[in-house]
Amino acid sequence: MERRLLELKEQTIRQIKQAAVLDELEKIAVRVLGKKGELTDILKGVGKLSVAERPVVGKIANKIKTEIKRVMEEKKGKLGIEAREKSLKDDVVDTSLPGKRSVIGRAHPLNIITSEIVQIFSRLGFSVKEGPDIEDEYHNFEALNIPADHPARDMHDTFYMKNGNVLRTHTSPAQIHIMKKTKPPVKIIVPGKVYRCDSDITHSPVFHQIEGLFVDRSVSVAELKGVLGFFLHELFGHNKKIRFRPSYFPFTEPSTEVDVQCVKCDGSGCNLCKNTGWIEILGAGMVNRNVFRSVGYDPDEVTGFAFGLGVERIAMLQYEIHDIRLFYENDLRFLKQF
Repeated sequence: MERRLLELKEQTIRQIKQAAVLDELEKIAVRVLGKKGELTDILKGVGKLSVAERPVVGKIANKIKTEIKRVMEEKKGKLGIEAREKSLKDDVVDTSLPGKRSVIGRAHPLNIITSEIVQIFSRLGFSVKEGPDIEDEYHNFEALNIPADHPARDMHDTFYMKNGNVLRTHTSPAQIHIMKKTKPPVKIIVPGKVYRCDSDITHSPVFHQIEGLFVDRSVSVAELKGVLGFFLHELFGHNKKIRFRPSYFPFTEPSTEVDVQCVKCDGSGCNLCKNTGWIEILGAGMVNRNVFRSVGYDPDEVTGFAFGLGVERIAMLQYEIHDIRLFYENDLRFLKQF
């Protein structure tokens, strides 16, 4: 058995020294030192030796095992160094070549416009709030003075869900949630997504609105005009004319639509403004008394105004974009321009 151990040692050390790659060393280790390796197999026979021979053979076996491991570690270190040197030699970096530039992210144009609008209203004391995308019909319609038989519901091509809820058709339901939780004064803007069954070059089934609400004692139409006038002049320029036209919305009374002088032709008439010189920007009005009643406010004690605007519409005007679908296609050639 001693002879077998010495022969195995010499053979294994010779093979280790001849190994050219690390994989060969791993194979030698498994073949000799593994659970079913040659050295392990020899040691299984130690139990058959006499009591006097066992400690002698065991000592020799442990010494041989230690020696094989030592030689193997030395060889492994040497092969590792050789592999690194070869890698450095083969993988030469040509420092004269241009480097790879990291792609710098850009803000999406809709986020740019939203941030600009929020910043303007923040300067006027409006705080930013959020509302849920999924609403029940009460918050989306009835609390806003749009009962089930109201003709205004025909204005909204609504996405209905199986449980009777809807994807909100406007950001106005946030008014109801916030006024129910807050006592006047309330001065907020609510940016968010809205959903309608409509899709073409100027309409999308998913788009963005910003709702505004100011409620307090004795809030007047004059304040409504002052706030919106300041906002539009800050957004489009102080040289732009603004006009207010009577309109109708169920949740405001009186109601108005607000136009700004055409950003392309400055009012002289063009294809963008359909030769009118004006572009509709937003809808607004004094909060309907029925809306106050639905949230528990006394309409004889408080007044307020609300307004809503489409972010995509303003972005299309600011950046002269004629197809709303470009905002959602995520084409980097388009987005990197902003």
